[in-house]
Amino acid sequence: MTRKVPLKIAIAEHPHTSAIRDGSIPIEGVDAEFITVKPQIGAFRRMVRDVEFDVCELAPTTYIIARAYGAPFVALPVFVVRRFHHGGLLVRPDAGIKTPKDLEGKKVGVRAYSVTTGVWTRQVLIDEFGLDSSKVTWVVDDEEHVTQLKLPPNVIHAPANSSLSEMMEKGELAAGFAAAAGIGRTGAPTGGWQEVEADYPDLLPNAAELETEYYARTGVYPMHGTIVVKDSVLAEHPWIARSLFDAFAQAKQEWLARLDAGEATSASDRKYIELRKIVGHDPLPYGLAENLKTIQALEATAFRQGLTPRRMSIDELFVDPLAR
Repeated sequence: MTRKVPLKIAIAEHPHTSAIRDGSIPIEGVDAEFITVKPQIGAFRRMVRDVEFDVCELAPTTYIIARAYGAPFVALPVFVVRRFHHGGLLVRPDAGIKTPKDLEGKKVGVRAYSVTTGVWTRQVLIDEFGLDSSKVTWVVDDEEHVTQLKLPPNVIHAPANSSLSEMMEKGELAAGFAAAAGIGRTGAPTGGWQEVEADYPDLLPNAAELETEYYARTGVYPMHGTIVVKDSVLAEHPWIARSLFDAFAQAKQEWLARLDAGEATSASDRKYIELRKIVGHDPLPYGLAENLKTIQALEATAFRQGLTPRRMSIDELFVDPLAR
């Protein structure tokens, strides 16, 4: 019997990946050692800085930046987290912000400039509402995962010992991203977060309606958790790309069947049941062809937002497991 290839794999616990993590759906030809990092953002940093894992769930913007600077791992078109980003940018009621253009000349808080939530939201504001992102001062209070990243001049760090949530409360910020992306937490991702209340109105209160129209018109469906694999692993065992893809696809199909049967009821499940109303039966499409418009949109906006030093081709960024 051929010896299985040992791989260290760091992916978060999701209803549609749990069967892979617990071994009930094996990865063909692989002896998988699953490593849990909470929050998964901690694994992002360990992967891009130390290439600690053979396979890792990574934020796609972090991945694109890292790859642009020569990271020795490549992505599969497997995206285990999805959501739209017309909502989630909160504004102070007294800041005089009625439209996205009103953010120009203001200070806006985001945990780090390369946070994928921030990048996708800026893409919406730039492409859909004409925001000049260079006229916004983006205030960050965390490190960027990719240390080689050169930040644009309109990105500044919050003062020492000051959190974005405190700055928002004091009126030092006009707006900030909700939850872990900005003003809904304090503390660094590697040291644990403390969640804090961020009760401010949304910049776009009709976000759900806008998202439905946006997807129907553009076909862009923002992705988050992206599966990456070490180049060295695929160089020696190119078939592993297909083995990983097939395992993730099978786990997802079994999860979709539970959704159809009404047996999946977690908060994550409910989120994707709602997303089905916009994107159709499969709220987590895998594969290169199915995700090409979305990948191209993120790559293009990452460059336009000053996150990558050059444009990146699809072939540089992704391996097509179905072609192997």
